[in-house]
Amino acid sequence: MLLSFYVTIVITLNGNEWKAKWITFSTLLVYHVKRYILCRRMGSFIVSARKYRPETFDTVVGQQHITETLVNEITNDRLAQAFLFCGPRGVGKTTCARILAKEINKGTVPEGYDFSFNIFELDAASHNSVDDIRALNEQVRIPPQTGDYKVYIIDEVHMLSQAAFNAFLKTLEEPPKYAIFILATTEKHKILPTILSRCQVFNFDRITIQQIVDHLKSIAIDEKIEAEEEALHLIAQKADGAMRDALSIFDQMASYGTEGKISYQEVIDNLNVLDYDYFFKVVDTFLAGDISAALVLFNEILQKGFDGELFLHGLANHMRDLLVAQNASSQQLLEKSKEIAGRYHKQSQEVTASFIVNAINILGETSNTYKTSRNQRLHVELALIKLASLQHAIDVTKKKSLG
Repeated sequence: MLLSFYVTIVITLNGNEWKAKWITFSTLLVYHVKRYILCRRMGSFIVSARKYRPETFDTVVGQQHITETLVNEITNDRLAQAFLFCGPRGVGKTTCARILAKEINKGTVPEGYDFSFNIFELDAASHNSVDDIRALNEQVRIPPQTGDYKVYIIDEVHMLSQAAFNAFLKTLEEPPKYAIFILATTEKHKILPTILSRCQVFNFDRITIQQIVDHLKSIAIDEKIEAEEEALHLIAQKADGAMRDALSIFDQMASYGTEGKISYQEVIDNLNVLDYDYFFKVVDTFLAGDISAALVLFNEILQKGFDGELFLHGLANHMRDLLVAQNASSQQLLEKSKEIAGRYHKQSQEVTASFIVNAINILGETSNTYKTSRNQRLHVELALIKLASLQHAIDVTKKKSLG
């Protein structure tokens, strides 16, 4: 249709205008065709957080203690009338609420039934007034037309006003037998004790790095993306226990660099993460007592655009991981890929526990006073000088104690 429109316009022109107008129209035509193709591609893409959102309890990652309890309650017909799901962002609170809302009506509705008729969601962040809760209370009085239950999911429930909480109390305490409430929040401490006492409280855990990595691996296989394990570990660490954040970063990395491939180097470049290599090298300079080499490495890090505070935090975490890697019983706390974990284990054998503890103390003190320092670069360099002299100081102290 678009093509015939342009051709019709061009044919009606004659003389010298034909060539000039044809150039204009052909340029516009190419532009609109490209835009149409781009829109079609964009329209077909679904972000991984939505595409791979769990539909059943057995596909929920990292919350088995909660999903098993909910399945048993449904199976044994011991459902509470109010649930409170609390925990960090992106760990599956709303997802589990939606799955629970569907599962409790299964077997009581026809096959292929649209469960949305029995599920009502309220975003308390934008509907937090007394009037919103009054409208909800009026809606609760109407029984379900199909199925046994009507489920009300209130997300970010801590955002309700004091008056709204008070208006909700009576309904939550004595709801109709067909009404079930699922409240979700990231800030449990803001919920009134009178609300907490009326709910079954489920505390969602942060998802471990290994669980996130395993989930990302399965998604990478489905999407035909070649992903390096070190890259996935870095994404999982950056997500800080939130699966939704990990999936968002995964999508970003899949669009960056080489198509169909996610490499460790690309993740470092895109997420502004300091490479592990720098920390291993810096610790080597400390052990060698090479102050100048430590300062040169720090200068190189600054030239790459990283600030001193990020370096201090990263180095402190590196020291902590070395301490963890020293003992076989605590190595499970080292959430790194096998290759990186091997490097930590090797370097941990070269340092003593006293060196690591003293180094962490120095880094902690430097980090606490970093923002108030007038010359922040010199502030960090002084800490590096102390760390590069630390092993010598420990050796001297040992000799004095023995002598």
